Amino acid sequence: MSGRCRINPLRTLGALALSLAAFAVTGCRQDMHDQPKYIPLRPSDFFADGRSQRTPVEGTVAANLPNRDQDPYLYTGKINGQDGTVFPFPITAKDLERGRQRYTIYCTPCHSRVGDGNGMIVRRGYRQPPNWHDDKYRNYAIGHFFDVMTNGFGAMPDYSSQVSVEDRWRIAAYIRALQLSQHATLAEVPRGEKIYGPKEEFANVGAESTSRMPRAGSRNAPTAETPEEAAPKQEPKIQPNYPGEPQKQPTKK
Repeated sequence: MSGRCRINPLRTLGALALSLAAFAVTGCRQDMHDQPKYIPLRPSDFFADGRSQRTPVEGTVAANLPNRDQDPYLYTGKINGQDGTVFPFPITAKDLERGRQRYTIYCTPCHSRVGDGNGMIVRRGYRQPPNWHDDKYRNYAIGHFFDVMTNGFGAMPDYSSQVSVEDRWRIAAYIRALQLSQHATLAEVPRGEKIYGPKEEFANVGAESTSRMPRAGSRNAPTAETPEEAAPKQEPKIQPNYPGEPQKQPTKK
């Protein structure tokens, strides 16, 4: 009797055929691929007009836009299809502060803190957005910035789900403040405010934006020191006192 184990070819073929049949049956199930739903513009035999997409019931109000019909400019930033040039509500210092906070959270990764388009993720390979201080963007209507935040533009996605309608206007107001900060004139300085010298050139220090170190003569530059003040100060030497030793009294000069 041989010690070898014989394999029955018929049994092997049968097991292989059953395995292939099981895989074939499993692969034919398309329940997750062909779901019983309609995507936009897909035809339907259920409705008489053959369309699956239905018109909302008359009087339907969007849950996130309850007052759009009463104040369309607030929600669109457009007047007769054109970008609006005014804000839908008065902008206060509190609104600007709120806009600055929202801008810092959602906008600085791409646009940077000063709006020059040199944000942190741009330095890591993301497409660079425009510089808002260019004349082209300084002359854009304020409604343009609101519209881009609402609907997106180019590589920028929309932020309508992350940022509320009012906060989008506040961010747009802060963008205007950033633009004004780089192009303000002496005539626009409020009466009684101190006027500093002309804008200085700065040396790049590798900050997130193009923030720069001030040169001498600007209001942010360090003041000059006298040689006596600049010289390192000598620290008084402290003599250790051990138990049992008499304490030395300081000498008067």
